[in-house]
Amino acid sequence: AVVSTQSTGTSEPDVASSVSVGSVMLGAGSVTCIEIDSDAIADLQQNIEEFEMENIEVIQADVTRFSVRPEFKFDTVITNPPFGTKNNEGIDMKFLDVALSSLTPSGTVYSFHKTSTRDFIVRRMDSKGLSVEVLAEMKFKIPQMYKQHKKKEVLVDVDFIRIAAGSTVKGS
Repeated sequence: AVVSTQSTGTSEPDVASSVSVGSVMLGAGSVTCIEIDSDAIADLQQNIEEFEMENIEVIQADVTRFSVRPEFKFDTVITNPPFGTKNNEGIDMKFLDVALSSLTPSGTVYSFHKTSTRDFIVRRMDSKGLSVEVLAEMKFKIPQMYKQHKKKEVLVDVDFIRIAAGSTVKGS
């Protein structure tokens, strides 16, 4: 089972759809997508119908306020949290906390985070007995979305990481 958690209303509308539909296409037996943004959910529902997929459950909720019930235990969690700056500091870690509490004992989290937070995340996960592996380093183009954004767009250094049981840290 895979759960795809997305940002609190600031993601591109097709992100939830791409991750959820792609997970099924790659062999996930079932997918639960938790998304707050109505546009992203509408895009996902359209793709579920177009690809005739019956094994994607969609839950509209704020991930940071989502209470994990016992039936929500997943082998894999994929999350694309907001990066946690200005008005939502620490939100990326709240996403990780929900992701980690949703895992089976041998489960794995895959997540995107600003490269500048790598050392903090590694230390925090290491204190929990979890390993962090940087699978890819990339640049995300973030468009001007809020009043505090001064530039039309900015490139942000981002890590795609895997978190799993163990204490080996790779790629740092």
